[in-house]
Amino acid sequence: MKEFEVKTKVFFGTGSLNYLKEFQNRKIFIVTDPFMVKSGIIDRILQPLSEGSYTIFSDVVPDPPMELVVSGVSQVLEYRPDVMIALGGGSSIDAAKAIMQFAKQIGGYGKMLFVAIPTTSGTGSEVTSFAVITDKGKGVKYPLVSDELLPDIAILEPELVKSVPPAIVADTGLDVLTHAIEAYVSTKATDFSDAFAEKAVKLVFEYLLRSYQNSEDVIAKEKMHNASCLAGIAFNLASLGLNHAIAHNIGGKLHIPHGRTNAILLPYVIDYNANITGYSMREYSEAAKKYAKLANLIGIQGSNPRILVKAFIQEIEKIMHAMKMPRKLTDCKVSQEEVASVVDQIAIGALEDACYETNPRTITKEAIIELIKKVS
Repeated sequence: MKEFEVKTKVFFGTGSLNYLKEFQNRKIFIVTDPFMVKSGIIDRILQPLSEGSYTIFSDVVPDPPMELVVSGVSQVLEYRPDVMIALGGGSSIDAAKAIMQFAKQIGGYGKMLFVAIPTTSGTGSEVTSFAVITDKGKGVKYPLVSDELLPDIAILEPELVKSVPPAIVADTGLDVLTHAIEAYVSTKATDFSDAFAEKAVKLVFEYLLRSYQNSEDVIAKEKMHNASCLAGIAFNLASLGLNHAIAHNIGGKLHIPHGRTNAILLPYVIDYNANITGYSMREYSEAAKKYAKLANLIGIQGSNPRILVKAFIQEIEKIMHAMKMPRKLTDCKVSQEEVASVVDQIAIGALEDACYETNPRTITKEAIIELIKKVS
């Protein structure tokens, strides 16, 4: 028996932040990062809350560490809010999830209404039961997975993503694509998760480049914000795969931005999972057939899965080239020696990562090492 449910209520489109007026008489704990405060973006959130009581925890950093979560839990238990609002990218939302969860588990704190307001179009964290916390001492990223991490409400305000720099638009946009593709070929994929994934892929190919090229293109911004959310729903239902399993561990060891790492790996992981050899194949893997369907979805024509999968990979590489994205790990200010020094640990960590469990094709430690060498 399988199950389909979307628990998070989503408000989207221009003016979505007006919903925050519902919380004017509530006690609110806002989790965000220093840039949101310094840039004044947080004022967009505070204005509808002008009559309420709130405190701001603005210490979030990329790849939030356990120490930050502990600090946040301490402040929650002291302030005793009844609403938590996460404002920012995936790091802020992930930090808020972890703070909320540990406040309940360790501090015995009761139910808080949880509102997620993403300011990047990438992680889909506003609709997922996943969060990633970093142990900086060990250089390891730990995925947290629980339905209790799901936000009650997500607000997708396209105006909040207009100021995102083009390089971040590229990184986060390819993260969206990776989420959707991995969910689509996951061993847990269903008709329901496929519907969300297909729409997300289509939107990315139609609007990501537009969003990258023009920060004032509100239509493209809104469509990519929606695509991120749709892909998040897809992978929350179906989980992910090898791409994320490796990326989590590369991020923990080499500190390359997550979306960028996913993008660098994506063509190689698709090629590996499709497992297409030679020119005379008659039987293709289910993953290859599904990649071929995605190729058809974005308008690629071909007589067999082999042609379609190769063309699909080429279309991804074209977008990456148009957005001036790095193609190798060594293009991201790390050396071959640095990669070589941790490649064994990355491979072991990837095999132990929860995302790998739903990858459509099994892999060995040695094959992961070979794959990493290709992207180095």
